[in-house]
Amino acid sequence: MATLAKTVVATGATSGIGFELVKQLLTQTQPYKFILAARDAKTAQAAFDSLKYDTSKHSLTIIPSDLTNLKTVKTFSQQALEKIGQDKIDYLMLNAATVKTVDEPGVSKWCGTYIVNHLSQHYLVHLLREKLEASQSRLVFVSSGGIRLIDDPSVLDESVKRNSGTKRDLYPDTKFIALLGAHWWRRQLQGKCKVVAVSPGLIPTTGLYRQTDIKLPADHPDAKSVPVGAQSVLAAFTRDDFPEDPDRIFLTSWGEWWESDVIKLTLDKKLQDKWCPSKDEVEKEEGITA
Repeated sequence: MATLAKTVVATGATSGIGFELVKQLLTQTQPYKFILAARDAKTAQAAFDSLKYDTSKHSLTIIPSDLTNLKTVKTFSQQALEKIGQDKIDYLMLNAATVKTVDEPGVSKWCGTYIVNHLSQHYLVHLLREKLEASQSRLVFVSSGGIRLIDDPSVLDESVKRNSGTKRDLYPDTKFIALLGAHWWRRQLQGKCKVVAVSPGLIPTTGLYRQTDIKLPADHPDAKSVPVGAQSVLAAFTRDDFPEDPDRIFLTSWGEWWESDVIKLTLDKKLQDKWCPSKDEVEKEEGITA
């Protein structure tokens, strides 16, 4: 009897750690059906075609989507659901991330880094929610140990606004907010879906900071390669040894579940609610019509 394919819907899977993760899954005997969002679908398609994977076993669909524009996120969700049909979503991986020091033109009050790293993917979960619940999916939020750099969440109100003038790296800020989102969705989907946040570790060669002057030290003692980082994320797909404490959803790159006190600032439910608007609220604020 043929093994049923598992469906993976993902953002941030066409380069860096996300690409490597898909590459590793394409070598497995378990069949996979990938539906991936990509800003540059043509380049992404060429990259996956070069892997020469077994197309009789795995299928891969790339749908254009610019996560700085939530209208394209809505289109992606519609096309993804059409492609999935009656099948279920086994995994939703939210891995897209960017670091920008200069905001691109736009109408949103939020900076591009915040929109990509949190709001667009939070909105995507809203759009897929009914299917995710019916599928009892696993949601994997790719996070960062950098969230520990945030010791005063009140600064986030101004730092992630468009043209705020903030000079510091907003990656930890936006990843902190995205972790608030992971906790919020864990609460919303309790008993229906599994939610895991995971850090791939310090990966200097992902190209994340290519649009900035920031350089990650390749010789850092904690530095890991892209394949190793992808294996850390892959563990979030397969681990079932969840702690009894439901707040301990963060899987580290060394394979441990962080204690609640390490991520305690993200456990504030009022703060989670503040940064996790409803679907209608997102659409109203970002000017998205039916």
